[in-house]
Amino acid sequence: MKWSLILEIAKALMLARRKQTLIAAIGVMFSITMFVALLGFMNGLNTMLDGLVLNRTPHIRFYNEIKPNPRQPIDQSSEFQNSLNIIRSIKPSTSRLAIHNSTSIIQSLEEDPRVLGVSPKISAQVFFNVGTIDLTGIINGIEVEKEAELFAFTDYVTSGNYEDLNQINTIILGKGAADRMMADIGDVIQATTAQGNRIQLKVVGYYQSGLGDFDNVNSYASLTTVQKMLGEAPSYITDIQVKLIDFNMAPAMAKELAGIFQIDADDIQTVNAQFETGTQIRTLISYAVGITLLVVSGFGIYNILNMMIYEKLDTIAILKATGFNATDVNRIFITIALTIGVVGGVFGLVFGFLAGLGIDQVPFETDALPTIKTFPVDYNPKYYIIGGVFSLITTYFAGFFPARKASGIDPVEIIRGK
Repeated sequence: MKWSLILEIAKALMLARRKQTLIAAIGVMFSITMFVALLGFMNGLNTMLDGLVLNRTPHIRFYNEIKPNPRQPIDQSSEFQNSLNIIRSIKPSTSRLAIHNSTSIIQSLEEDPRVLGVSPKISAQVFFNVGTIDLTGIINGIEVEKEAELFAFTDYVTSGNYEDLNQINTIILGKGAADRMMADIGDVIQATTAQGNRIQLKVVGYYQSGLGDFDNVNSYASLTTVQKMLGEAPSYITDIQVKLIDFNMAPAMAKELAGIFQIDADDIQTVNAQFETGTQIRTLISYAVGITLLVVSGFGIYNILNMMIYEKLDTIAILKATGFNATDVNRIFITIALTIGVVGGVFGLVFGFLAGLGIDQVPFETDALPTIKTFPVDYNPKYYIIGGVFSLITTYFAGFFPARKASGIDPVEIIRGK
């Protein structure tokens, strides 16, 4: 009975100051709307930017790194054992770039339950012969279907058909490289390897990742084409790319498997540490701005409730004189604050979602990112949950202090003063 009466009194007090109550609710609604829209937009951008790098980056990459030979002649000679050794122009060891026993390694990785997929690759440095000019570049030999399945290869092929890459002596040029060579689809270009082998390749498409430096240098051909170009056997592989079910396992697995297979391994977190830091900072800024908006709206509710208490001192005195204790008065004003928070929060979440839909329809066309047609928005439910919970917390504390002040009013002093 008392709770229903408390709700009725809270309702009456809010209706008595409709304008101020409405302004407070609008403040909460605006804050939640901006919080949800801002986080959705910023994290949509983060996801898009992350995808430009992470979609094309294996979780673990196995390769043979060219290293200086640790066994230098000066260190092996007994007459120099007790002297100060100074080594200049250390030469790399004669280890092969190719991964030894690559077929067995790939089979072992595919049988690992932690692995989502494996894609072999060859990176070959070449010169593209354009008239009297030689342009440096890299031709990546890939298994076309594996690359499309694991690394969203088709999303970045902006012209041509990626399946044509399965034909021998075909190439998909990076858009920057194609522009520099003025090569159209259907043209035949000539490439020379570092070993001096020359091969003619038919252009069947353009590749554009959105990373200008990458697209200026990198192009793609089938494994068979690159093996033929280098004069190597069908087992010749320089890289093994691995996608994991949970990419957070990459650092530990890279270390573990590098020891087992006795080859070098890079994990995605180590390679892209600076990139991930930038993403985290952008996300942190988004949360900070959104939460600041909610706190500001909380101060608005606090001021409105303070004014309401000042104007309703007589009412509070009568309530306490007729049997309402300090806890009841406290509950009345907490109820008012939470009602404003709930109503404003619900409308804020709805308008935040609608704002996201609006942003998602805004055209976003740029030559650097031809696959992106509109501004990206992330509709992750956690943003709505965080916004809703935080609006309740903010409005609760915005009402707590005025409510405590109201509950401490002495009705005798109010009546005597009047």
